[in-house]
Amino acid sequence: MDLEVSPALTIPASELGWRFSRSSGPGGQHVNTSDSRVELFWNVAESAAFTDDQRMLLITRLGRRLIAGVITVTASERRSQLRNREIALAKLADLVADGLAPAAAPRRPTKPTRGSGRRHLAAKQQRSETKRQRQRPPAE
Repeated sequence: MDLEVSPALTIPASELGWRFSRSSGPGGQHVNTSDSRVELFWNVAESAAFTDDQRMLLITRLGRRLIAGVITVTASERRSQLRNREIALAKLADLVADGLAPAAAPRRPTKPTRGSGRRHLAAKQQRSETKRQRQRPPAE
């Protein structure tokens, strides 16, 4: 089953690799006999699903998660291998979509407005007055 990252981008199922193992967690005696933990791996560096620019962008943005150009996603949240497969596919799609998303516009620093400065000082004076009134009166 192909993985649709976005309407314009699809990773063919032939590029995805699966590995299954026994999962820890809920399941009782059933967990000892079934391979419900799922590892999904995909070679970003050799993928034909993306352009060279997209591939380089993914490699730079996902660099910490890549091992020899391969990204691995694991899922063992559910007792069913099928549900864990769906979760792993969704995680990989989210990772790739985030890696290809355009960079956020840089924040432009702004000065506080005159009114906000006044309100800030008024709040500080009010707090100071409250604390001053809580003090013990000076001894005469």
